[in-house]
Amino acid sequence: MTMSTGWYLRRLSRMGPREVGGRFGDAVRRRRWRSARPDCPSVTGARFTAVLPAGTVAAVPPDAVKRLVAEADRLMAGHGGYFGVDRDDLIDPDWWYDPKTGRRAPWGYAFDVPYRNEEAVGDIKQIWELSRHQYLTVLAAAYAVTGDERYAERVAEHLRSWWAANAPLRGVHWTSGIELGIRLLSWVWIRRLLDGWPGAAGLFEDNPVALRQIWHHQRWLAAFPSRGSSANNHVIAEAAGQFAAACAFGWFPSSARWRADALRSLERHLRGNTFPSGLNRELATEYHGLVLELGLAAVAEADAAGVPVPATVRLVLLRMTDALAAVVDGRLRPPRQGDADDGHGLVVDGPGSDRWGSLLATGDAVFGRLAWWPEVTGTDVRTPLLAALIRPYAEIGAAPAVTRPASRPAHFADAGMTILRGPSEIWCRCDGGPHGFLSIAAHAHADALSVEVRHDGVDVLADPGTYCYHGQPEWRRYFRSTLGHNTLQWDDADQSVSGGPFLWTRHARSRVLVADASGASDGGTAHWSAEHDGYQRVVHRRRVELTAASRELRVVDEVSGERGPVRLAFHLGPAIAAELVENRAALSWTRDGENRSAVLDLPGQLTWRAHRGESDPPLGWYSPGFGRKEPTTTLVGTGFADGAEGFTTVLRFRG
Repeated sequence: MTMSTGWYLRRLSRMGPREVGGRFGDAVRRRRWRSARPDCPSVTGARFTAVLPAGTVAAVPPDAVKRLVAEADRLMAGHGGYFGVDRDDLIDPDWWYDPKTGRRAPWGYAFDVPYRNEEAVGDIKQIWELSRHQYLTVLAAAYAVTGDERYAERVAEHLRSWWAANAPLRGVHWTSGIELGIRLLSWVWIRRLLDGWPGAAGLFEDNPVALRQIWHHQRWLAAFPSRGSSANNHVIAEAAGQFAAACAFGWFPSSARWRADALRSLERHLRGNTFPSGLNRELATEYHGLVLELGLAAVAEADAAGVPVPATVRLVLLRMTDALAAVVDGRLRPPRQGDADDGHGLVVDGPGSDRWGSLLATGDAVFGRLAWWPEVTGTDVRTPLLAALIRPYAEIGAAPAVTRPASRPAHFADAGMTILRGPSEIWCRCDGGPHGFLSIAAHAHADALSVEVRHDGVDVLADPGTYCYHGQPEWRRYFRSTLGHNTLQWDDADQSVSGGPFLWTRHARSRVLVADASGASDGGTAHWSAEHDGYQRVVHRRRVELTAASRELRVVDEVSGERGPVRLAFHLGPAIAAELVENRAALSWTRDGENRSAVLDLPGQLTWRAHRGESDPPLGWYSPGFGRKEPTTTLVGTGFADGAEGFTTVLRFRG
């Protein structure tokens, strides 16, 4: 995907004067760096002291160790998989190769590489992911828990190979700050987990090549931070990686300055990226998880190095953890909202470990669980490692003081998110929040007033997900479109106007009118209502009621203003079988060997049709993870709205 002149003009229009000036300075610096590449200053007597406390590894639960070693052995055999593409070349990987397209990124000065152009480079996410070196943190962790030097030796081989193939400022791996930041964090943990291996010092602090790479990564991050309208999760990854390296690898003349600058950036942007309620301002749940992981990892480095951090850093992370505990369903699944690219801050576990359970377990160890938190029954490797480094919150004497929720929050007014809960784990997310974060709302979807409904953790009315970012514009448009969500589309238009794959030029404004989620929990009815002005000439208003006694969810859509064509979409989860007869759909699925069912009565004023796995144009798809999609059933009703009456949809769960 190449960017047109029109895209650059639209992108420029979303920037303020300060950001424009900063980006102009970046451009000048990139030009100067083309020919002026200083060498890393000489380092003598470097030592790595940010080791795990004695006994930490022994505290890792045996079943988590078993999953970790199984994944490490798969990697040792050369097998892996990223974003739906299996790889069998990981014994000796080509760092610039994209297995999805078969293309290889070109060599050259980093800032000349057209990384958004799939025809020239390949799928950049496929190329970048392996070079985050998080599979190497898995191998290093396997060494730490087993003492088997095969894992350590493979890590050393791959790091030396990567360093040799990716000289500073040369090639595609030097084009994006988030990649450099996450890679630095991986290197810190690799060094920590390999500490018992005799070759660890020779791989890192006694290795001029490693020192040069670490220094150049930090110099790059200090020079090119994400700015202004791009200061979302990327800038937090950059700051966290820079801070972690400056703490653990503080061997350079600039280390103290880099550490202080990165900590200031991290504190500022953690606050800026997080609502007071604790939810992430991007309103993209996967990025809530990424930012929380990065923040916890940064605090771990600070505590390991004895570097004080502002109390606000821990306070934001505590609020994020409480918010996560509040919004997950009974199976510890959070909402599927906004973009998701499966990005992680720190990976030391096998694939059987639950990301969200792990974050809550770490939150319990660091902050202490509240009585209303859901139980976490699974185990992981990462929690005992982080908990061994991070000082418990109760010992910090943090200020300002925080009053944590006495009961489980259901409505997050600043984020416009409301969770309605009913019997038998009926869970419903209602979206009445801002379109997205900052002027470009990069990771937002046009999903105002959408609902997401689950029964015992099974997607019934599903958010379809993300699927892709670059290279497939028609699929990118679909998965972030209004029609791609459980809401109403008017006049064949999206509620918000897209200016590119990570750019919205007009944002729908939503307003929550009623948010009373308490009724269903005590046998009554919960109520929610909101409206948005994204269609400009009309206002879409939606009411949702969840009645506990009848196990019934009622959705009423009203459009006031001009008469016009509408499409009302309900996307069923991939486990749901549907039989549509006129305006009634019989739904069925299986959970833990038991048959479940529901009836969906759809508005009779509309003409209903079931779509499944259609590609021209896309309709009827569900993305379980980045780069993966599977057919599912989408029910679409078409007709006209004239303001005279609303459209009523009723979902009744049986049994």
